[in-house]
Amino acid sequence: MAPTGYEPLLKGDAELEGLAQPATRPSHPSRSRRTVFGLITLLGLVGFSALYALGPNDNDIYAQERIPGFESGAEEPLQKCPAGLPRLATAPTKTNPFASLTVPETVAISEWLLAPARGLNLTRGDKAGLSDDSIYQVEAFRPPKKATVAYLDHPDTVSAPERFARVTIHHGAAAEPYVMDYLVGPLPVSERTAMRELTEIYHREKIPHNARGYTTMGELSPLLTTIMPPLSDVTEDLFGGSARGLPNDTLVGAIVAPLSFDGSFRRGWVSWRRNVAGPWLHPVNFFQYVDFSGTDPSQWKLLKVVYNHQVFNSTEAFLDAYHDGTLKRLPHRPDQDPSEGGWSTRKRPGLTAERDLDHLPGPRSVSFGGLRFRVDRALQYVSWMGWGMYLGFDRDMGLSLWDLRFRGDRIIYELAPQEAIAQYAGNDPMQTTTAWLDRFFGMGSAVRDMIPGYDCPHEAIYLPATTHNFEGSIVRERAICVFEHDPARPITRHTGYTEGEFGATRGYQLVVRSISTVGKYIDGTIEVRISASGYLQGGYWEPSQEGYGTAIRDTTMGSLHDHVINFKVDLDVVGAENSLLFTSTAQETITQPWFEDDWGSEVLQQKITKRFIENEDDALLKFPPNLQGGYSLVNKNEKNRWGIPRGYAIHPGYSPVHNTVVGSKRLLNNANWARYNLAVSKRKETEPTSSSMWNLNLPGDPMVDFHKFFDGENITQVDLVAWINVGMHHLPQAEDAPNTRTNLAASSFFLTPLNYFDADVSMESINSILLTAPKTPGQPWTFDDYGVGIAHCVPTEVPPFEYLGVKTFGLDGKAAAPSTAEEMRKSAELFHRIKLEL
Repeated sequence: MAPTGYEPLLKGDAELEGLAQPATRPSHPSRSRRTVFGLITLLGLVGFSALYALGPNDNDIYAQERIPGFESGAEEPLQKCPAGLPRLATAPTKTNPFASLTVPETVAISEWLLAPARGLNLTRGDKAGLSDDSIYQVEAFRPPKKATVAYLDHPDTVSAPERFARVTIHHGAAAEPYVMDYLVGPLPVSERTAMRELTEIYHREKIPHNARGYTTMGELSPLLTTIMPPLSDVTEDLFGGSARGLPNDTLVGAIVAPLSFDGSFRRGWVSWRRNVAGPWLHPVNFFQYVDFSGTDPSQWKLLKVVYNHQVFNSTEAFLDAYHDGTLKRLPHRPDQDPSEGGWSTRKRPGLTAERDLDHLPGPRSVSFGGLRFRVDRALQYVSWMGWGMYLGFDRDMGLSLWDLRFRGDRIIYELAPQEAIAQYAGNDPMQTTTAWLDRFFGMGSAVRDMIPGYDCPHEAIYLPATTHNFEGSIVRERAICVFEHDPARPITRHTGYTEGEFGATRGYQLVVRSISTVGKYIDGTIEVRISASGYLQGGYWEPSQEGYGTAIRDTTMGSLHDHVINFKVDLDVVGAENSLLFTSTAQETITQPWFEDDWGSEVLQQKITKRFIENEDDALLKFPPNLQGGYSLVNKNEKNRWGIPRGYAIHPGYSPVHNTVVGSKRLLNNANWARYNLAVSKRKETEPTSSSMWNLNLPGDPMVDFHKFFDGENITQVDLVAWINVGMHHLPQAEDAPNTRTNLAASSFFLTPLNYFDADVSMESINSILLTAPKTPGQPWTFDDYGVGIAHCVPTEVPPFEYLGVKTFGLDGKAAAPSTAEEMRKSAELFHRIKLEL
């Protein structure tokens, strides 16, 4: 007999395919029996990976192997726990309309574009130079919402919307080079396939070539290899390092952005660092301002040199000062010795005493009854106890969630990250001019495989993601992970003494994780959470940097900066027609005839005020002081049982920030959304994103100007989009070295039901307990756990640790040769670490 609370699934159990209700649970003589159908749903971090190929067979779910030496009571040995494989999810449709392009699809599109019949005269991206016409990237272009919703709601009678691709072409061979997006489709490629310029989603016609993405990993090498080798003897004397373009170079460069204001030039400050692990923490206080506008590297030039706050207009002027003794040299400090760079690695400090019991492995989560969520890997669809959603993934921002439904009702059409800014401060040419917009670099393309057991629990299920660029395609097998999480606290609880008062409901969460986090709760709540970790963009510490950061080493500082990350939330609350409600509280003074004389005739208290915001221009919002109020999207025409409009509220979680600096030319109009906690606009197909990858280098005249979304339109009972910010004000500290910590560098927001239901739906969960006081004092309390007892089994073995990295494919779709560590580093770090190559 199986142990109490453990029920093997029989062969042919229809529950595996979602065709039947769960089998009857074993009875517990001392517990009452109640039939309660539970709905528990938690969606969390974004991430998938491929550790399984097919759904498990019925017999595989609960293995019957006995484990000698492990006994459950005195009856018989424990069995192995269920196999850690998810059951197959049943998606609403047979295709995922939000799916990324596959490698074969990308190859077919590229070949179609390269064909002479197109007349584009394109050069293959992996062989193209700046002055060539070439394909920069290819990715799926999401279909219109109206057609997609019709298909999602009526898949048996409505066809799936046609698929299209967005193709970016660098027209470097044009008389005036430019970049252009094109819409190519319908797909798959056929006689019907055509292309047209995709301009309606931008606020400028053409993308300036000076705002382009990186076209080679060593774009700046032609200029820097003419500047730095002649300085090698000097830099060896000043810094103990040099950059000659050789494999053993001891200095590497980095350039900060934005590189242009309006696209009329391409210039930036190059800073130099030691070529050691974590080079970002080893600046040498040497900077060069370079101009690499246009497509002809022979016309690029050095504009300025800055060393120890001394400005020189040429290399010659700098060398003259060095040789004639007028150069004010930096003082020698202990950590300037190149051999002392080990502190910036992640290796455990050798002299640190081992902590008590740290030699033991820590606790890990095990689903003793088997995984309770379902996955369709082919469709990238996940469901969990009433929740269901499709996943998408793209080069710019990575994971996105689509058609999120609870109990079959659509709550959110689209939930997707949009942009991430980091604006720095300092007293040197690098930190004071840095304002990153990470969409430029591709937060999706930067995603790498999760580390099993560290990024995600051992029993997490991984799903893959594919992105494409000018060199080919990258497939990550563990880009996204999905797992159920026990936060070790109930979602509801109360201690009481009257029958029916005392009990608790477990607060399980489903987590979908990648570079950001989304969580769903059993009460219909969705949490979006981000955590940051990694190396700081370190500056050179000296007394003049006081107030702009914190010393974390003798000559290294962590620089003051803000992180703000924007999310698009297309809520559909009981339909697409919604309104924006502001609810606030304020103090009032009242008098009543029954007030006691000894307390006076007045009472101070607070009162709720509700107001609908009807104009888009009034919907650029900040949370009120003391968070005495909040915003929600409600459907005025749909009310709950108590006559209140049904809605979803937007609640701040950890660190509800907006950008501190407003008006800087380097962040003038390209990230206006960061000025607010949130904004709400009328949804339009021409406004799919709050930013673009080219916004980084166009702060004065961006391709997407968020403020232009707000043009005075009425937003009462129309399809609305909420643009919600998370982030943090990063005041660095010594503990940020070598890496920042995710517990502190975190931010979140919640989307919670607001009178959407008639009561708390988490009470439906049978993962609950109800306690009743004993009739005889001193006796144990009786309880009802609804038959969901504790399962006992032996967990399956954790596979040996293995990390393989990504798979790469060439433009022909064939598997590419594995990359060296240096090649992988070059591809991942781009402008952040420039190693000269002759």
